[in-house]
Amino acid sequence: MKSLDYIPTNKIARAGNLVTTGIKLGGNYIKYYGEKVLNVEGSRERLDEENVKDIYNSLKTLKGSALKVAQMLSMEKNLLPRAYVDQFSLAQFSVPPLSWPLVKKLIRKYLGDNPDSVFDTFAAQSKNAASIGQVHQATKDGKKLAVKIQYPGVADSISSDLSIVKPIALRMFNLKGQDTDKYFKEVENKLLEETDYTLELEQSQWIAEQCKDIPFLKFPTYYPEFSAEKILTMDWMQGLHVSEYVAKSNTDHTTNNQLGQTLWDFYMYQIHHLKKVHADPHPGNFLIDEDQNLVALDFGCVKAIPDNFYYPYFELAALDIEKNQDRFQTILYDLEILRTDDSVADVAYLSDLFGRLIKILTLPFTQKEFDFGDEVFWGEINSLSETLSSDQQLRKMNGNRGSKHFIYINRTFFGLYSLLYDLKAKVSTESYQKYF
Repeated sequence: MKSLDYIPTNKIARAGNLVTTGIKLGGNYIKYYGEKVLNVEGSRERLDEENVKDIYNSLKTLKGSALKVAQMLSMEKNLLPRAYVDQFSLAQFSVPPLSWPLVKKLIRKYLGDNPDSVFDTFAAQSKNAASIGQVHQATKDGKKLAVKIQYPGVADSISSDLSIVKPIALRMFNLKGQDTDKYFKEVENKLLEETDYTLELEQSQWIAEQCKDIPFLKFPTYYPEFSAEKILTMDWMQGLHVSEYVAKSNTDHTTNNQLGQTLWDFYMYQIHHLKKVHADPHPGNFLIDEDQNLVALDFGCVKAIPDNFYYPYFELAALDIEKNQDRFQTILYDLEILRTDDSVADVAYLSDLFGRLIKILTLPFTQKEFDFGDEVFWGEINSLSETLSSDQQLRKMNGNRGSKHFIYINRTFFGLYSLLYDLKAKVSTESYQKYF
């Protein structure tokens, strides 16, 4: 894979890159419509494949928040065509790396000397390259290390990237009015936090210490003396990414259930005890080692859960909605799903719609043991997702819906559920409580 010597960081250069991509997409559509007239078989699938390759080639050059969007979209398996999910999933740990001269320059800038002076050995070729940084293997005093280097200019381009994406997002998600800024500010703040490796070091060490008693869960040791604002050094951890592990067609249900239980306990402990959670649960952020331990990586995106969101959100899981309609509607107001200017008809419609949604999404919490490989459960989730994305009545309603905290909490649960589905894991939903 060709390495990069330069990443565009200003708004004009990055927007120009996307305009060029738009022209390519236009050409793809012209070809598609020509094939459609001729009834060429498979033309729609080829359009999706060609479009997503052109989009991804553009995003992987831009890196940063632009590529992070692709990474997040790869988790939306039920909303995007298969070609998009497959291509965007590469953003999790496989994109063009920085060139060796640029890597050396960054090590000198942040650690004060050349790589071969700071470390005993340092691999010139990166082992993994993702949306915000790339990882090199190094050694020091007999220890094998992973050195994560942030791409230059990533933090500086976040605001401009979001300003480019904002008009598209407003249309896609039917966002209206002045209060849309709260959603974009939530995303911008989280992306900026992910570019602060000093903060990530603190978060990584804190969560590792808090969760150390959960069995079959491992964390790397981090090294502050070889870390800085844009450099993060930790133990090199061996293992397969979850997606690689699953791709091996592993049918050991006992092991998969153990991995799923570890994953569930890890997340429930963070959410219900720490009130802070690793909010980026995609396959590239977890390894499975040779002893079937789950190795948790990358704590750049950690979401703090405020009490005024936590309590109403999780009360819904235990609430008998049909018998407690008044309390249910009060919670919907607390979570900003219902608005004081909604009509009586709108309140009734939204209460019914979100009642069905919550009943499905909280189903695992209503059972002592839950099978995340249940195809009926996933069929219901996919069906409801399609309803939400295509519901014309919902799109016509006034204003925006939902607290800003939904963005990363829902992302966390969707990512967690997806990983558990990939493992086809059956878990005890209450076992995490013993670690309190």
